[in-house]
Amino acid sequence: MISRVLAAASLALAALVAVPMAASADSVAFGDADGVHVVSSQQLDDRLWALSVSSDALGRAVRVRVLLPDGYGADTTTRYPVLYLFHGTSGSAADWTTKGGAEATTAGKPLIVVMPDAGFDDDGGSWFTNWVNTTTKLGPSQWETFHVDQLVPWVDANLRTVATRAGRAIAGLSQGGFGAMSYAARHPDMFAVAASFSGAPEIDRDAAVIPFSTAVVEAIAVGLDGVPYGSMFGDRLTHEINWRGHDPASLLTNLRGMGLYMWTATGFPGPLDTGIDLAASGIEAITHVSTQLFHTHLNQTGIPNHYTDYVLGTHTFPYWARDFQQFIDPLMAEFAHPSAPAAINYESIDTTWSQWGWTVANHRTQPQAFSSLISATAAGFSLRGLGSATVTTPAAYAPGSAHTVTIAGRHATGNANAAGQLVINVPLGKLGPVTTHVAIT
Repeated sequence: MISRVLAAASLALAALVAVPMAASADSVAFGDADGVHVVSSQQLDDRLWALSVSSDALGRAVRVRVLLPDGYGADTTTRYPVLYLFHGTSGSAADWTTKGGAEATTAGKPLIVVMPDAGFDDDGGSWFTNWVNTTTKLGPSQWETFHVDQLVPWVDANLRTVATRAGRAIAGLSQGGFGAMSYAARHPDMFAVAASFSGAPEIDRDAAVIPFSTAVVEAIAVGLDGVPYGSMFGDRLTHEINWRGHDPASLLTNLRGMGLYMWTATGFPGPLDTGIDLAASGIEAITHVSTQLFHTHLNQTGIPNHYTDYVLGTHTFPYWARDFQQFIDPLMAEFAHPSAPAAINYESIDTTWSQWGWTVANHRTQPQAFSSLISATAAGFSLRGLGSATVTTPAAYAPGSAHTVTIAGRHATGNANAAGQLVINVPLGKLGPVTTHVAIT
């Protein structure tokens, strides 16, 4: 313990001596917010910070690296878009800066890059979900809550960000590519752009994928994280709906209106390989199938996407660093001209969910089942699901204004609340999913 304290003190002293206190240091102070507690923070150079933070959602501290734009401290008024950038299996928050060239690639770009841990102490990783088993030796492991509900608002509270969907993007490599697409699909009102580098953006939709995705996820859980089978998404036999509800390929409708980017290869060695690495080839081959299928389903659904299959290449950092270099300019162009859907379409397995200002609280016996909001605007919507649901609209109406709500041919009059929202009870299917149409005048 004493040796660890002395080592930490030496590193901190070395950092103070080696790093001149640039203007950025004077204007950056990371504090607690939104359930995130700052354990420590250290400025590594004039742009890069290394932090340790804790959260009740995780039960223990994890690392976050924050890469600021050039001149962040000198200009105290400019707000910047944010890229949330994830590592892969057995990786860490430092990977993109130590192996992926993130600092050089983003030099001169008006962009904040946030690179959090997505696992504990370089273990196999979290698979970017709130774990079904919250009693493992690793603690509650509510990773989606930490990354989405806590880290994002914490960043907005501490840095000068463009704190809207138009100013946020999410990307990752390998397992992190899955995480980026899964978070984007489950929270499309938070991110304008999503990218996957050799990721696994499909884990459930096609029968050909399920054996491989199940084997990989459970091998990571048991073999690398040291937790019981089924800890993350649950056992396939009893929690299949939970797997599907986190699968980007099963949530395509949620991704419409988002900038989507993918890079992949077959696993055969390419120009950036220096030898034969069977593991890197095999893993890339698996992620290639997942990415191809995801891309095909996007095309079939008519959702625009940018797909790069460079064929020759393995599951290694030289290719991901190159992918990121190719992504950075399109990303900045997306931020300059963000897109969004004209009408809201969203589906989820959650009992209660909120997206784009709409909240749907389902009343059903099943804890998880799909409900879908379809073509929702201020003039009405359709809702598909089981049981019944209470729908709260966005604040689209004058407070107190009277409106006629028509459900299945029956008319009722209601007033918008003080916030300008309508609260509507919608009957759905008793024996199976039913689509109910609602008109608002």
